Amino acid sequence: MFEVLLNPTDYLDYNHEAVQAYAAKVSGKNQKEQAVSIYYLVRDGIKYNPYTAGTGTDSLKASFAASHDEAYCIPKSALMVALCRSFGIPSKIGFADVINHLSTEKFTEMMGTDYFTMHGYAEIYLDDKWVKATPVFNETLCHRFDVEPLDFDGENDAIFHQFTKGGKKHMEYVVDHGSFDDMPVEYIHQNFTKHYPHLIDYFERFKAESF
Repeated sequence: MFEVLLNPTDYLDYNHEAVQAYAAKVSGKNQKEQAVSIYYLVRDGIKYNPYTAGTGTDSLKASFAASHDEAYCIPKSALMVALCRSFGIPSKIGFADVINHLSTEKFTEMMGTDYFTMHGYAEIYLDDKWVKATPVFNETLCHRFDVEPLDFDGENDAIFHQFTKGGKKHMEYVVDHGSFDDMPVEYIHQNFTKHYPHLIDYFERFKAESF
């Protein structure tokens, strides 16, 4: 049943040397401890930078995040999925649409909205249940925006906080697209172009390099 959720793919490429280098840093006596270790390695080892999406489909890969000091939500989540699979933990890549009430003015102006589609997360199978983990916003970034860093204990879902520590709105979940056995590149492209038509040329590279 779970065999397909343990395999490497072109996007969940845990055989890549950069991903293997991360795998060598993972600690833990059991799968839960390993999953938690993976979460923090990815969350804080790679800075969140949404502008890195401009490099096309290669930027969707787990190895993209593992090979760079910064990455956006999809490859960071893909890296967690790939690493979990490499340790025998069934894992999937999930996506949700969110409204980020703390998005910077510069990024909101570029996107034309604070509605962000296809925000990546990992969904992993531990102790006979599925749990969600979002290893995206690194600790330093969270402190800068007065947001409590998102922790993961291997038992409970780790999804974005609704509010900052000061009570301001932070992240609002609007649509959960569910989780996928592999990177749904075409579906990502469809949603990007649907919500950001003014950036159609920017996102065409995802389609051109994939199909």
